Amino acid sequence: MSDERPGWHRHPNGGGWVEDTATVDETAYVGPDARVFETARVSGSAWVYGTARVCGAAEVSGTARVSGTAQVYGAARVSGNAEVSGTAQVFGNAQVSGNAEVSGTAWVFGNAQVSGDAEVSGNAEVFGAAQVSAPRHVLTVGPIGSEDQTLTLFRTETGYGVSVGCWHPDGATLDDLTAEVQRRAPDHADEYEAAMALCRVRIAEWEKR
Repeated sequence: MSDERPGWHRHPNGGGWVEDTATVDETAYVGPDARVFETARVSGSAWVYGTARVCGAAEVSGTARVSGTAQVYGAARVSGNAEVSGTAQVFGNAQVSGNAEVSGTAWVFGNAQVSGDAEVSGNAEVFGAAQVSAPRHVLTVGPIGSEDQTLTLFRTETGYGVSVGCWHPDGATLDDLTAEVQRRAPDHADEYEAAMALCRVRIAEWEKR
């Protein structure tokens, strides 16, 4: 962007570009290569820096940090001391709060809630009605299968969710995944079954608490 662009202004704290339709508190920091646009809001002592983008109706507040090439959009909320970094994306109605960290190429979306000291990293995908508030509430296994994807298991309010790559139907079970593997990659069934055995151990751990 040039130093003049109609409908935009540079934020006084950091020099990043902010669209006039967005709201950024003077106490918040927007780095010179970051962007806040559409009707997004950045408040408190939050930082948006690197080449990060906050847009849509998203909100970043508290002392939260959005950095790298991360994107927060839709109606997503990032608050508290939470951090979103790398090329991670938080979108939909997702909420990331507390001391939670979302990094790598991870996606958090849908109505997912990631809080406490939880960490979602690598190629993990956490979505739907996820309730993740501790590091052991997410399990990733990968690369796995014929396409070297990542299997993600996460805790939800009523049980668990599971995804592999672009396969992430809401409410899917390990039995559903077994059927999908038999349909698409039967030669890798043993590998998936070993991963799912670990998943069952983790699910049993959640059920005891």
